Amino acid sequence: MTKVQSLLRSPDTRGYFGSYGGRFIPETLVDPLRRLEMEYQKVQEDPTFWKEWKDILHNFCGRPTPLYFAERLTEELGGARIYFKREDLLHTGAHKVNNAVGQIMLARRMGKRRVIAETGAGQHGVATAAAAARFGMECVVYMGSVDMHRQALNVARMHLLGAKVVPVSAGQATLKEAVSEAMRDWVANPRTTHYVLGSVLGAHPYPLIVRDFHRIIGEEVRQQILACEERLPDLLVACVGGGSNAIGLFYAFLQDAAVQLVGIEAGGSGIRPGCHAARFQGGKVGILQGTKTWLLADQDGQIERTHSISAGLDYPAVGPEHSLLRETGRVEYGYATDAEALDAFRIFSRCEGILPALESAHAIAYVLKIGPTLPRDRIILVNLSGRGDKDVEQVVKGSVECTDSSASSLESS
Repeated sequence: MTKVQSLLRSPDTRGYFGSYGGRFIPETLVDPLRRLEMEYQKVQEDPTFWKEWKDILHNFCGRPTPLYFAERLTEELGGARIYFKREDLLHTGAHKVNNAVGQIMLARRMGKRRVIAETGAGQHGVATAAAAARFGMECVVYMGSVDMHRQALNVARMHLLGAKVVPVSAGQATLKEAVSEAMRDWVANPRTTHYVLGSVLGAHPYPLIVRDFHRIIGEEVRQQILACEERLPDLLVACVGGGSNAIGLFYAFLQDAAVQLVGIEAGGSGIRPGCHAARFQGGKVGILQGTKTWLLADQDGQIERTHSISAGLDYPAVGPEHSLLRETGRVEYGYATDAEALDAFRIFSRCEGILPALESAHAIAYVLKIGPTLPRDRIILVNLSGRGDKDVEQVVKGSVECTDSSASSLESS
């Protein structure tokens, strides 16, 4: 078996992507996760499920999303031709709805009438709330109080869609703490509740399920770029928090050795403890919230504080499949700072008339650097994972410095 074939067959039956992944959970969740895994195995062989899912994504969410040639940005940079996959045009404003619809359909099959979710930037929360409303389910979303303040628009949207938004004030009061609270809820209510986890994180089978619901991004891209350019792109770029939009884009191209894949993490205000969320820059392998992967921790193994102007990238661990992709060298991972992401947001907005999510702006920042260095016959394709309406107030305020790193450690949960 070749290295690429091995990657395409991940995870194994135990939920491992190479040496990453697995299932590190309290006893209460063993049975719910096994039931979820069994139900998903049935779904994989059920064409009626996938037909309904695609019909809903088309009629309710707006798929397929277009592939957009950024003519003015290409001219401005004077190098490679630049395309964007417009996931920002989906209903609710980001790629997150692909997974939210799929998981709530799974929950319905399992007889669950209540769903919970975590959210950082609010996009997964809004997507889950919208899908829950579509299927008539009770919805509770956990969100760090810091993120609720900087993403107030999305909090209002969730309320209007009928979801209960629960503020989490423990620790840093951002995404990691929201995940912890959602898991506590699920531990207490495993029979009645499905946890709609929002990224390729957590215990098996979540990284597999979330990846599969986002593979449609790369599958569409492959067809679209061949239709308009009659060849594959030279470079694919996506931002990486947990990593769902990046996996969704990359997976369809893993076997294409000539296509370079680059993921961009949040460099915050610099690569020093407590001031960034770039797990592959000075991080280590450990276990957090159900999975073994690369994460940010201090010498004692305590999870470090993170910082990013982007709430959706502000998380101390990365999805286990990304850890394997980095280890094998199939995907390269870099980072962009807050300042670079803000510059990219402004440049792209003025050049193309599109407000990108601050998460996506990290990927655009990389393109602003690499684009001018490549020949004009090269093609760069970027996943525009979400729109930036939610980030306007944050962009106007500008960069936010990280907190004192001398008090940067938190207990792992």
